[in-house]
Amino acid sequence: MNIRKKLAALFGIVVASSGAVPPAVPASMEQAVIVHFSYGSTDLQRLFDLESRLEAAISQAGAGEYDGNELAVDGSDGYIYMYGPSADRLFEVVKPILDSTAFMSGAKAKKRYGPPREGVKEVILVIQPPQ
Repeated sequence: MNIRKKLAALFGIVVASSGAVPPAVPASMEQAVIVHFSYGSTDLQRLFDLESRLEAAISQAGAGEYDGNELAVDGSDGYIYMYGPSADRLFEVVKPILDSTAFMSGAKAKKRYGPPREGVKEVILVIQPPQ
């Protein structure tokens, strides 16, 4: 069992993506958009559909990469992780997709402007309900 799966088991989360441990993030990709959302289901199909849309949009825009998700075992809530050279550009690309996804309503998107360390600027935005 890899370290990510061990940590997931220890903290009671399901790693619904491939579970592979990602390589170290290059300095050019250290900005991030991390979304904490309510899900409310153990059926992962809607999450997988969202992931496919996010991956395609990020790749097509050349804005970075979609790294995966973590979902609570009971399906109550989760996180999605995206990295790139510009958190603002990355969020600009994924925002329309997040806005149009019902279970993302009220989610909190954190734009992090550097590597995960104390003092790095972060901005938190709330995803609005679909129109």
